[in-house]
Amino acid sequence: MNNTTVVQSMINAIDKPAIFITPDYVIHAVNQAYRETYDADVILGQSKCHQISHHSDQPCDKHGEECPLLQCQSTNRAASAVHIHSTVQGKSYCDILMKPIKDNSGMVLGFLEILDAIDYASTESKKGTMVGQSAPFKQMLNRINRASQSNIAVLLQGETGSGKELVAKAVHQASNRNDKPFVVIECTGLSENLFESELFGYEKGAFTGATSSKKGLIEIAHGGTVFFDEIGDVPMNMQVKLLRLLETQCYRAVGGLKQKRSDFRLVSASHKNLLDLVEKGEFRRDLYYRIAGFPIYLPSLRERYDDIPTLVNHFIKYSDYKHKKFSSNALTLLGRYAFPGNIRELKNIIEQSALIANEDVIRSSDLPESVQPSHTSMDEKIAVKLKTELMTLDDMECAYLSQICEQYAGSPVELAITLNISVRTLYRKLQRYGLKLN
Repeated sequence: MNNTTVVQSMINAIDKPAIFITPDYVIHAVNQAYRETYDADVILGQSKCHQISHHSDQPCDKHGEECPLLQCQSTNRAASAVHIHSTVQGKSYCDILMKPIKDNSGMVLGFLEILDAIDYASTESKKGTMVGQSAPFKQMLNRINRASQSNIAVLLQGETGSGKELVAKAVHQASNRNDKPFVVIECTGLSENLFESELFGYEKGAFTGATSSKKGLIEIAHGGTVFFDEIGDVPMNMQVKLLRLLETQCYRAVGGLKQKRSDFRLVSASHKNLLDLVEKGEFRRDLYYRIAGFPIYLPSLRERYDDIPTLVNHFIKYSDYKHKKFSSNALTLLGRYAFPGNIRELKNIIEQSALIANEDVIRSSDLPESVQPSHTSMDEKIAVKLKTELMTLDDMECAYLSQICEQYAGSPVELAITLNISVRTLYRKLQRYGLKLN
């Protein structure tokens, strides 16, 4: 049996879309799952992977994506990346695992590419999914998909409003527990008595008012996922009980004698730096290492400005104002705002602006005062962005012209003279950035 036959047999045994490629990106073996995923015909020995997955004659690294094949070649080890592929269902996210395939002598024959569809994220507005396509967003998806492959405890860390509960649901959805309950436990403001009764349940007569028995959230979550939101707010005296639960998955209902057990996957979240709390003696070190098996960082909206237009369209689509749309100037203004409240704040801003707007087009003047250029200077906006990424000269020019469009009340001729450019050049630049003078 030759190498090609062996590789093809190996590919056929994989239930996920898979191909075998050589260093020049040419596909030499493919399984049926891969053919059914893409609308382009694979011609063995001729078709290149990027032609099928991206409808492009150039490798994916030429389009700003990390190429797992290049990583695999340089390290001689398996590599992974999250890409946006053109599938029969349109633009879809997939998690790519690339492995070198060697013969008995250790010589690399080629590379095995296995694809795992990511159903909980989308590049465009889609109900029930996370939306985005920026590099930090893709990196987060990669971590989520890795976490879903085991029952390891996951700790979500990110600023308030960055979407921690949505990510927790994604971890659950991508796991083999997705047909079981997903239970949220809000840790903020829980007293000790309420903590125990909510988590563990109680028996009839356990306390005044307990006229019947009640299941706790831990029992309800059996087989599924428990999400402890803002776990950093759990008081020290309750952290011991929580640690015991996580270590043994055993508990007793309040007023009960029988020990119960619940099999659940743990996902925790906090906007606080838990290690700082550990050093201050406000959070147990042993509890931290119990919950922080696999940390996932959620990027702030300031780190994913490229996703703002997509997120705006998404929130508008599933609101009471789906017939409205944002003007290019309004989108530009949102792209310069710092968003201390992150995605939650963006959603609120969209709803406020849509409500205020008297027309179907939401203009920059309809945005809240906090977003307006007068509230925060352009220099401050640029400084915020430069903290997370370098701005190109084009971006800075766009930001400057956008602010002018919002504030300038004179004629285009006067403005052109002030800027020391021709009127034709002024209009050309405005058209380039999708801007209009008010």
